[in-house]
Amino acid sequence: MKLYGSPISTCTRKVLCTLAEKGAQADFVNIELFKGEQKNADYMTVHQPFGRVPAIEDDGFSMYESRAIIRYLDATLPGTKLVPPDAQGRAAMDQWTSVEYSYFSGPALKVIGERVFHAMLGKPSDEAKVEAGKKELLPTFDVLEHRLANAPYLAGKDFSLADICFLPYIDYLFEAKEGELITSRPHVAAWWKRVSERPSWRKVTGKA
Repeated sequence: MKLYGSPISTCTRKVLCTLAEKGAQADFVNIELFKGEQKNADYMTVHQPFGRVPAIEDDGFSMYESRAIIRYLDATLPGTKLVPPDAQGRAAMDQWTSVEYSYFSGPALKVIGERVFHAMLGKPSDEAKVEAGKKELLPTFDVLEHRLANAPYLAGKDFSLADICFLPYIDYLFEAKEGELITSRPHVAAWWKRVSERPSWRKVTGKA
């Protein structure tokens, strides 16, 4: 299997974490985002027509979109299942994955883009955009706090792909010096401690 991505990409990190949870690895092909390699015609034609990362190739099968990829990996690789076995658990997982996509990752990336990725490029941050992103995040963090007061993980009693979908953004929010969004909510903070200390995530972030 080949994984085309970038180690700094939030969506690539979801795939890397899933692979680590399954005890698997892929041949990693680094796509230099800051050089615009994801927009190269050959890459877009063969791997990802929208010019994003990640994408995979697996024995002649190609696909892109991180949330679809991690579903595929869980279904095809041996190891602990990251999708709940029951219909209600799967529905809860899908719901929280949708929450990440619809209400969380966009505002989080406003903060991360300005404070983390711009810093990598030596550019100043636009603090108005940071504040706008934080304002948008607040209600979603409140919803997460309510959920995690009633379950140890987003889909219920077990760690799942839903938790993986949130990991890269929250890790980067700490790097963006906005960790109070997490630490000020005790149940989110306790969940973060559980998930961020997993060997899979520590491997992704180089803390293993």
